[in-house]
Amino acid sequence: MSTPLFESSIKSLPLLGRGKVRDIYAVGSDKLLIVTSDRLSAFDVILPDPIPDKGWVLTAMASFWFARLGHIIPNQITGIDPETIVDANERDEVRGRALVVKRLKPLPIEAVVRGYVIGSGWKDYQASGTICGIALPPGLRQAAKLPQPIFTPATKADVGDHDENIPFERARTRCVEVIGPNGAALAEQARDAAIALYIEAADYAAGRGILIADTKFEFGVDDAGALHLIDEVLTPDSSRFWPLADYCEGISPPSFDKQYVRDFLETLDWNKKAPAPRLPEEVIARTAAKYREAYTRLTQN
Repeated sequence: MSTPLFESSIKSLPLLGRGKVRDIYAVGSDKLLIVTSDRLSAFDVILPDPIPDKGWVLTAMASFWFARLGHIIPNQITGIDPETIVDANERDEVRGRALVVKRLKPLPIEAVVRGYVIGSGWKDYQASGTICGIALPPGLRQAAKLPQPIFTPATKADVGDHDENIPFERARTRCVEVIGPNGAALAEQARDAAIALYIEAADYAAGRGILIADTKFEFGVDDAGALHLIDEVLTPDSSRFWPLADYCEGISPPSFDKQYVRDFLETLDWNKKAPAPRLPEEVIARTAAKYREAYTRLTQN
């Protein structure tokens, strides 16, 4: 649907930085333009090949969830059309893949919610019977559904670094160090909001044939100290989506997210450090198709 965009080149706004997937520009002093590229990262390394249509899929899916879950917690959306704040010759770069959002101070944690035992959580559970220090029932199998969702925060990694699972107490301390004395209360509010967001989204998605095994949220604070949902929300980049029809315990189920790419990369002799290897055309095409199918299933009537 769009020409693959690896890196935006907007000159009419100041560039603040480029993340693993998103390019961020300043819109005055109180807003940001976030352009979602087609870049894909795996193991916290940016891969050299863009995934066609990925940027618009992530933007459209996040917009869908921001609207659907807005009653749970305020979010970053302003409703401003990105095409109205860039030069005419730059509109193609933002069309369908950008959002104008409030400029908020991010909490220094990834707010991860897990509903199933998989990924790094499965490794932790095998080693200790816990995930992020949370004791779980014995005898759970890989991909087993947890009795209730758990909040397992992580550090926010820079490009090339790895997120680190941390206990909630450490997450609360980090918020106090970065935000100030009210950081502890904000960490608790973020935990409660993240679990509420996950529960409602997972229930909705299950009705559309998708299990949300786990996901990460990010939160930011405005000048008045109010917590907001920011960044991306419940996309294939930030979540583990499994087709309900193919789910079973004891294996890592097939997915609609970038786990397919991770699984391919695991077959290569690569040390998970930059530079990343090129992806075969078949892997690129199948990944793009998985992203599009997830979007269609979740958002189309």
